[in-house]
Amino acid sequence: MSIGVWQIVLILAIVLIIFGAGKLPRVMGDMGKGIRSFKSGINEKDDEESDKASIGNTTSASVHTESKDKDSVKS
Repeated sequence: MSIGVWQIVLILAIVLIIFGAGKLPRVMGDMGKGIRSFKSGINEKDDEESDKASIGNTTSASVHTESKDKDSVKS
């Protein structure tokens, strides 16, 4: 089930009737800003998760190295 050309035309006609030709560019601009903000929020969340994973990997590697150093000092 996909949206055809006639459905898109109908939706655009209804939007034009509701908002009018004068407000339509402003409404579309605001909608574009909202979409960009949403995408950047998702990307920031992904970046934070990858940073946490890399910090966890670095921490476990440094702890493992420190334990090896302590073991070699004891020997």
